[in-house]
Amino acid sequence: MNANLDFDFIQSAQRTIELEQQAVGELKQRLSADFTLACQIILTGKGRVVVTGMGKSGHIGNKIAATLASTGTPAFFVHPGEASHGDMGMIQPEDIVIALSNSGETHEVTSLLPLLQRMGTKLISFTGNPNSTLAKAADAHIDSGVKQEACPLNLAPTSSTTCALVMGDTLAVALLEARGFSAEDFAFSHPGGALGRRLLLKVADIMHAGTEIPVVSPDTPVSKALYEITSKGLGMTTVQENGKLVGIFTDGDLRRAFDKDLDIRQLTIKDIMTVGGKFTSPNLLAAAALKQMEDNKITSLVVKEGDQVVGVLTMHNLLQAGVL
Repeated sequence: MNANLDFDFIQSAQRTIELEQQAVGELKQRLSADFTLACQIILTGKGRVVVTGMGKSGHIGNKIAATLASTGTPAFFVHPGEASHGDMGMIQPEDIVIALSNSGETHEVTSLLPLLQRMGTKLISFTGNPNSTLAKAADAHIDSGVKQEACPLNLAPTSSTTCALVMGDTLAVALLEARGFSAEDFAFSHPGGALGRRLLLKVADIMHAGTEIPVVSPDTPVSKALYEITSKGLGMTTVQENGKLVGIFTDGDLRRAFDKDLDIRQLTIKDIMTVGGKFTSPNLLAAAALKQMEDNKITSLVVKEGDQVVGVLTMHNLLQAGVL
């Protein structure tokens, strides 16, 4: 087998893309009442979804199971060969099996059919042959067939696996929408990712609290307030009276005082503080607090619960938590 380094690789790639685009486009016409039935079977099922498939179909099945699991449908993959040697114990009667086989005649998959029928387990098939053994045995058959593989020999699974993957995505998305699955639900399946951090972390999880909160009274001399800011290291201090927030003092307020040629040695905080100040709730999502900071062009927020100051949130907190 001699490789041709002068081969037109771009033209080959374009042909593959065109063939797979065409195959995927034709899937719309293959959708039938069985697709709706498959969705209903899963939505009303009391068990999990078990996906199985051999070879390339197995790789696609693995991905389908992962997509279902991350979008609100508990699912996992079982290798059909291993199922015949003990792993059938992973499948329970109340589960729903999704079996993939382009031909619908893959021996390792069809050999499981008598066992599934005996258990009364619901079966959804993905095949390219509606008249195959697997398709006929299924409670719902999803036609993922193609006219031609992208492989020029029409042998290697290419267009057919792409279409099976697309049909798996259509199933997962339809179930997601029917359940009203939210972005926050998605984040619970991805707690370690950036989306999880943005949608699960609340202000209370990352704010400075307790003795870390800088506090001065309105009558505090500016020099002492500067010491409080420096010792707490947040670039600001809350100004509180009887435990209630009356204002904030930041390095920005100090610069503005210098710009006005004020003698800060003669001033107290109430003379130059920002009255009121921006604040947020400890139960607010950290991502929403970030937007509040960005909208107001500030780098910190006081956190209040009722009238009480319970924390301070800074841009550094958000950066450390991976929200920013």
